[in-house]
Amino acid sequence: MIKEFRDFIARGNVLDLAVAVVIGAAFGKIVASFVNDLVMPIIAAIFGARDFADMFVVLKGTGPFATLEAAKEAGAVTLNYGNLLQTIVDFLLVAFAVFLIVKAYNKMKPAPAAPVVTKPCPFCKTDIPLEATRCPACTSQL
Repeated sequence: MIKEFRDFIARGNVLDLAVAVVIGAAFGKIVASFVNDLVMPIIAAIFGARDFADMFVVLKGTGPFATLEAAKEAGAVTLNYGNLLQTIVDFLLVAFAVFLIVKAYNKMKPAPAAPVVTKPCPFCKTDIPLEATRCPACTSQL
């Protein structure tokens, strides 16, 4: 059983997946910082809020609240659409970054080889279709 487990771990797919998960986690932190520290303040300034996390609607409770924390401390029931918007922006940026990486990778891959549709005639060396049973140039039987 230990040998089977070692063989399973040593397969290339498992190691590739492990590397992808580790790099993905680190990349996620970079994107989260980019979104939280650069993108969201700009978007929040456009919408007039100082932070997306403070964008909410009070469903049940008394009085206006300046922040989400103040509303929760007062026991108000809130609809936190700012957190949802931030998560959507995070997802879109990660998806766009992955798209760019895949696009760059596909450009670096060599083009697939053209399918072979002809073969040389063994007698006259003329290119003939693969399905040919007779050479059109020298009429030899193939």
